[in-house]
Amino acid sequence: MNRFFITAALLALTVGPVRAQQLPASPNPVPVTLDAKTTAVLILDVARQPCGAQPRCGALLPHVASLLAAARRAGAFVIHSSADPGGITAPTSQPPFLPEAAPVKGEPVLIGGAQDRFFGTLLDQLLRKHDIATIVLAGWRENGSVLYTAVGATTRTYTVVVADDATSGPRDYDVAVGRYQLLTQLNANPENEPLKKGAVTLSRTDLITFR
Repeated sequence: MNRFFITAALLALTVGPVRAQQLPASPNPVPVTLDAKTTAVLILDVARQPCGAQPRCGALLPHVASLLAAARRAGAFVIHSSADPGGITAPTSQPPFLPEAAPVKGEPVLIGGAQDRFFGTLLDQLLRKHDIATIVLAGWRENGSVLYTAVGATTRTYTVVVADDATSGPRDYDVAVGRYQLLTQLNANPENEPLKKGAVTLSRTDLITFR
């Protein structure tokens, strides 16, 4: 009898943590319409390192390119970023961005030493200078630079849109964790309410409209 209770207790201890690791299903991406004059599109780490070295990087590149094309047509403010120490540099001294996400003339390149690109850079000042209220994030990776930059943005009262098909991670679990944390961080938006102020909305490149 004692052996039975000991076995049952050990089974309960084993099953509990396993169940706790199951993430709830992510809400579907939602359509958003953005004011191009007050919106910045920030492309993170779509360079040979770290994105180009990842097998799943290629799948997001057409979506990044589509987002960039739409933002440029509308006149939204486009910024590119790579994870090296430094500050804001001109595109002539940029790291090796992948062709689909390469900056064009006039688009600043921000070099950061942390996954949160607000940390130790002039990103906030640059955005305030251009009267930006909303930031669209895309690039590598969803549970890395995209997540931590989103947290940095919402703590500074920006509204954030993550283009879900224009970001990814090394594994499905990384993507699922990233989505969950994006919607449940600080100013949470667990139901994915479109453009909740000061929070993150999950959208998709074909659902993002600039006006």
